[in-house]
Amino acid sequence: MKIELWAIGKTSEKYLETGIEIFEKRIRNYLPFQWTVLPDVKIKTTDGARTREEEGKMLLSKLHSDDYLVLLDERGQEFTSVELSRWLERRLNASNRRLIFLIGGAFGFSPDVYARANESLALSRLTFSHQMVRLFFFEQLYRAMTILKNEPYHNG
Repeated sequence: MKIELWAIGKTSEKYLETGIEIFEKRIRNYLPFQWTVLPDVKIKTTDGARTREEEGKMLLSKLHSDDYLVLLDERGQEFTSVELSRWLERRLNASNRRLIFLIGGAFGFSPDVYARANESLALSRLTFSHQMVRLFFFEQLYRAMTILKNEPYHNG
C-alpha cells in the first residue's frame, strides 16, 4: 500500500519546509510515500463555507473509490505514538491501494469531505496551523515506522 499526504496550499515558512524535507527522506526508507501540495482554491470571497465547498469538490475529484481517506482533524481520534504505529500497521495490511492523509486548508473540510472520509485523526487536542500540522505529521509518521521496526528513534 502506498501512503500519501495531501495538503492544501503551499508552506510559506522555510523552517517548516526544511523539517518536512528531512522527515520525507527518512520516511521513504520505510515505505512508498508521496507528498502532494494541492493548490489553494482561487475564489474571490472571504466566505469560509464557500471556500471549503470548492476545496471539497477539488479533493473529491482526485480520490479513487478504493482509497482509504484519513482526515487530520482536531475532532478526530487521538493516539499515543505507539497506538498510532499499531493503527498504521493494521492499515498497511488492509487491501486499499492508497492510504491518504489529508490536511485541509485554513477553513477546514466541507461536509462532503467529512462524509467521504473513512476516519479522522487528531494529532493533539491543541489547535495548530494547517502548515505546522504538516511537519508534526511527518515526524509522527516517521516515529511510527521506527516503532514498528523496533528502532531507537522513539526513545531518543
